[in-house]
Amino acid sequence: MEIIPGPLLKTIDSPADLKKLPREKLHQLCDELRQYIIDVVSVHGGHFGASLGVVELTTALHYVYNTPYDQLVWDVGHQAYGHKILTGRRDNFITNRKYNGLSGFPKRSESEFDTFGVGHSSTSISAALGMAMAAKYKGETDRKCIAIIGDGAMTAGLAFEGMNHAGVADTDMLIILNDNNMGIDPNVGALKEYLTDITTSPTYNKVKDDVWKLLGKLPVGKNFSRAMGHKLAEGLKGMVSSSANLFESLKLRYFGPIDGHNVAKLVDTLTDLREIPGPKLLHIVTVKGKGYALAEKDQTKWHAPGLFDKITGEIQKKKYDLPQPPKYQDVFGHTIIELAEKNDKIFGITPAMPSGSSLKYMMEKMPDRAFDVGIAEQHAVTVSAGMATQGLKVFCNIYSSFMQRAYDQVIHDVAIQKLPVIFCLDRAGLVGDDGPTHHGAYDIAYMRCIPNMIISAPMNESELRNLMYTSQLESTKLPFVIRYPRGEGVMPEWKTEMKEIEIGKGRKLKEGNDIAILSLGHPGNFAAAAIRELKNDGLNPGHYDMRFAKPLDEELLHEVLSNYEKIVTVEDGCVDGGFGSAILEFMAQHGYKNDVRILGIPDRIVEHGTPKELHHECGYDTPAIIETIRDMMKDTIMATSFFQ
Repeated sequence: MEIIPGPLLKTIDSPADLKKLPREKLHQLCDELRQYIIDVVSVHGGHFGASLGVVELTTALHYVYNTPYDQLVWDVGHQAYGHKILTGRRDNFITNRKYNGLSGFPKRSESEFDTFGVGHSSTSISAALGMAMAAKYKGETDRKCIAIIGDGAMTAGLAFEGMNHAGVADTDMLIILNDNNMGIDPNVGALKEYLTDITTSPTYNKVKDDVWKLLGKLPVGKNFSRAMGHKLAEGLKGMVSSSANLFESLKLRYFGPIDGHNVAKLVDTLTDLREIPGPKLLHIVTVKGKGYALAEKDQTKWHAPGLFDKITGEIQKKKYDLPQPPKYQDVFGHTIIELAEKNDKIFGITPAMPSGSSLKYMMEKMPDRAFDVGIAEQHAVTVSAGMATQGLKVFCNIYSSFMQRAYDQVIHDVAIQKLPVIFCLDRAGLVGDDGPTHHGAYDIAYMRCIPNMIISAPMNESELRNLMYTSQLESTKLPFVIRYPRGEGVMPEWKTEMKEIEIGKGRKLKEGNDIAILSLGHPGNFAAAAIRELKNDGLNPGHYDMRFAKPLDEELLHEVLSNYEKIVTVEDGCVDGGFGSAILEFMAQHGYKNDVRILGIPDRIVEHGTPKELHHECGYDTPAIIETIRDMMKDTIMATSFFQ
């Protein structure tokens, strides 16, 4: 299906082309840009609502500023589709998030207009400030640096750290706060309530409008400067509202709130702000999913809906003849409720991912025992630790790649104190289309080196339930990691009876000859499929699901290493420092000399694509396991063929 941009949009190959348009045409361009995003994402997939909400802002920014010399830093990057389209990537936008195609996020190697690579939230202010400091040092006094951050991302500590420095750094920097009251899920916390007060206060907004009208009527000359006007405005606002105090107290000059969907107003405001030196914050109010009614109505559902019919809004779903396995996240979401109903010490914590982690089910059923703490991974870990000191069993559910942001808290606040917080690391392994910023590649390695940690990975849904059951028992006294991948498991009939698993104990799935596969987690299913295929070669590998990367099942390892000359390890984590490395360390300690191949994520940045494509590229899918074993057993295969 060919997707054709509108008549204005098809003439825009760069911001230079955009600047040629008369102001009165910008509204039409915004309509065409919004429609083009709808057309492409409905057919090819991707994030949706966020970019629709900033169409006017994106257009105004590139219209007013001299990009890429003036540097735009997009926070997270979900909202940067319009930016990509207006900066020379319109015709390639259909490859967005596809294997070897455009990244779903701004990426420095992709375009000079992508000034900073992003994917995780709350980095924009610090990055833009660093650019502004560099511009000041180099004497580039005409260069502007702009951070565009959402109100959800503003809840993270890093955003406040950046603002705290920006207020005293004496740089020409603008922060644009895009306030839509949404992250992926609705925003939570005191900041959300504070911003709502600003945007809904009739007294404040009436006085603000009156002040601006008054200033517009006053003569501006040598006796009445822009600075004097700003002081008058702030003084009058201060008489009726403390709305600007949060940002002004950080020495950021506050402007707004203004309508983020009025492109003419945005152009005028940005033009004025471009001439005002120093650190500033512009507060705009937008609607996530703007221009597509269904996305405006259900913003969580339409954050990244997959493929859909743009006319009816029907989201395409795969059709199956047989019952399908659930997603691992849903197994977690329903199992924690089962456990909590029997154990009143169980609580759930997630940093702004209640839908993605499926903790939303517990939040709905047990709102006093399950909490979304906002985009604040560090806080999520430490508040869980605080609860654990009081005897509670806290399931802290964080995506593997986001747990990287709370590493110090895991060590300092949990592991050192031996607090039995249960870390459920969703999206472990290669996540697919979101790419390198979201791959859960490193958690086995970075958790394995911390003392007092238990690190586990279920091969299927039943094992996930058993590990969750084991982790909340009173006998479990240490921090407990359960890592599992994005997407579906393998068991349509998944709701099995939960049983305790002895910590550090693996299981023998199949006896074999000559060669054994040691797997950790879901890739054990790839290994099982490979073994079935290898029967045709007359090969009979043994298979051991190790379950734990720490502590290792030493008894089982002695058995395997004593009986099999050749070993293949399989994991969906980085090979450097991961599960396979743990096996080699064990062998070195005990003097084993077996022939070992480690399959997993290689020591390089893995780009985006479907999980199937990436598993194959990284060499640990079923065909890769088959190829590895055939190579290791080629002498046996040749001998068998000779005698046949």
